[in-house]
Amino acid sequence: MTRLLLGAVLLGNLGVCVTAQGPVMLAPPSQVRFDSVDYRNILQWTPPANGSSSLQYYVQWKIYGEPQWLDVDGCQGIQKHQCDLSDLTSDLREWYYARVHASSLPSSKSAWALSPRFSPRWDTKISSPVLKLNLTEQGIVVRVRPPRLLVRKLHSSLHYKIYLIHTSGEEKVFEMGCCSNKLTLRELKHKAKYCLQAQTMIPLQTKSSARSPEKCVTTL
Repeated sequence: MTRLLLGAVLLGNLGVCVTAQGPVMLAPPSQVRFDSVDYRNILQWTPPANGSSSLQYYVQWKIYGEPQWLDVDGCQGIQKHQCDLSDLTSDLREWYYARVHASSLPSSKSAWALSPRFSPRWDTKISSPVLKLNLTEQGIVVRVRPPRLLVRKLHSSLHYKIYLIHTSGEEKVFEMGCCSNKLTLRELKHKAKYCLQAQTMIPLQTKSSARSPEKCVTTL
């Protein structure tokens, strides 16, 4: 009887130890990073490997050098895997950090996962221009859809390179101001096929976009 009572006490103590343990920690999100195009600064991350599709995420941000982390309004308890920080990270003079953790109700949560340091000035990518072409007797009339207004306001030196490519492989390069209405390419061969591309240039930052997709026309 004494042995049975001792065994019951030991099992009871073991049960107390098991139930006293905290919740299982979730793995944190991975690949936390800023994806920034034309100063739209989107924080993205990959869900933890052991998490479910119902996980909620909480995002905080801070300026480099500041001690305090701040909650991002609109990105608390979200289920999507990105958060728009454009308004909070708009000062081109600053560097920023962001972090995110995952939570599974009622109480399990992950550690914070930190982004690399981010500079909107140096890390944003500039999108390729969008070309619109018209044929006339004089040649090819080129128009470029202006980039986002914020990009134009921040970079007064912004302009475009226009690439004119003949089927022979010959390529000519023209320059066009950011806010020019149009560029007419003259003295072209008749009934000839030409392909055009455009590229945004920001010389003061030695920054440029990728070339736009080719658009091809045959002259009159």
